[in-house]
Amino acid sequence: MSGEAYGPHEFDDVPTDESSEFAAVPDAFQRLWTPHRLVYIQHGQQPDEHACPFCHAPELSDEQSLIVARGTHAYVILNLYPYNSGHLLVCPYRHIATYDQATPEEVAEIGELTQIAMRVVKEVSHCDGFNIGMNQGRIAGAGIAEHLHQHIVPRWALDSNFFPIIAGTKALPRLLGEVRQEIADAWPR
Repeated sequence: MSGEAYGPHEFDDVPTDESSEFAAVPDAFQRLWTPHRLVYIQHGQQPDEHACPFCHAPELSDEQSLIVARGTHAYVILNLYPYNSGHLLVCPYRHIATYDQATPEEVAEIGELTQIAMRVVKEVSHCDGFNIGMNQGRIAGAGIAEHLHQHIVPRWALDSNFFPIIAGTKALPRLLGEVRQEIADAWPR
């Protein structure tokens, strides 16, 4: 949401620091401190090694697991905790932790599924761009560090807002099941 949706001084009390106040070379950024994330950073959400959700998901129906497409070596699943509506993950079926452990066939299919996912999400959601990436290892912020997965996060112009930081709330306009069905229906056969 833009600042106009709130009062002109609605966020005047939000703690930020001007870069000119730092000892290093100033830049154009302000810093918005989010200490509530420290618990996640320090402790994470790592499941027991025998309870990998990415190994378990393919054993369920697509509707139960939120899988939108299955390939030979990898599959595409909706993120259960999305940054935005349509946030997808591309996962190899094989339980590997990092990209360098993937076979050439897995790498090729992860890339192909990523390209298809981008086309489909753009078609159904009319997004303006994407964030695509992999967090490899717990220290790098991987939510499930022991099973490789690539994030595909659709982005729209002006999609940023203060809900996650100020209110601890993420605004998602559609239910996961609806989004999964729409993407699965648009997936090329």
